[in-house]
Amino acid sequence: MISEIPAKTIITKQKHPEYWFGNDFNMNLYKGCLHGCIYCDSRSLCYQIENFDQVRIKKDAISIIESQLKTIRQKGVVGTGSMSDPYNPFEKNLGLTRQALVLLHKYGFGTGIATKSHLVTRDIDILSDIQEKSPVIVCVTVTSSDNQISKLIEPNVSLSSERLDAIRQLSEKGVFCGLLMMPLLPMITGSMENVIKIVDMAKKSGADFIYPSFGFTMREGNREYLYAMLDRHFPGYKEKYIELYGNNYQCKIPDHHKIRLKFEELCRNNGILYQMHDIISRSKERVKQKQLSFFQVD
Repeated sequence: MISEIPAKTIITKQKHPEYWFGNDFNMNLYKGCLHGCIYCDSRSLCYQIENFDQVRIKKDAISIIESQLKTIRQKGVVGTGSMSDPYNPFEKNLGLTRQALVLLHKYGFGTGIATKSHLVTRDIDILSDIQEKSPVIVCVTVTSSDNQISKLIEPNVSLSSERLDAIRQLSEKGVFCGLLMMPLLPMITGSMENVIKIVDMAKKSGADFIYPSFGFTMREGNREYLYAMLDRHFPGYKEKYIELYGNNYQCKIPDHHKIRLKFEELCRNNGILYQMHDIISRSKERVKQKQLSFFQVD
């Protein structure tokens, strides 16, 4: 049984859409996360999320969203998935994310989705409808080319191969989609070999883009959890992380410059976007092209 928490608003205005996939607004229908990812920054104490591993729904979320959408004069892109995956296991039966997408379409808003779940494919139909008039960007996180590794570091979500299959299905239906290749962990996923394999798998899946981060973050709350999980699954790695990074927040993988250069070369050769402004521009261009096609005469 999932519990409810009170909420006055669901949609919030973003100050800098250009920093994150053109999202003019942010929307989280759920609070907390079941993924159990060993690296999750959202565990950080600064976010003050109690019982982080328990998913809760925001009471009357759909009616609140509709009330807010009615009052927003300037249409834009509503992002979801920044703090809690919109396609958690409860979503399969509750359908709150789908209901919210229907409302975004009804009121003329675009959407930017970040998820680690294959369940996003359920909503291909409504995402296609939204994309006819407004930008859509679906980001599926893939950090490992190896299913066994992904199961260790992201234990309660779709395997990497399943997430890539979601990209394939979205791409085949013309939905603008790609990968979030972040974070990368030293000695686990932060290798040249892993990055090369992810780019190859993304290309074969029809991904439009890969947005990377060649490292990870640590601060109070998520640092302690990461170290505990390293001790459990990768004995001896915690001590190496402490030696490499100490109390740093921004932590780059070894050889990150070299790996980035190779990544960018592979993306260019395979026609995969990787810079934020290019990804945002392409999502908007696709909408314009669809709209222009309505006026073309055979």
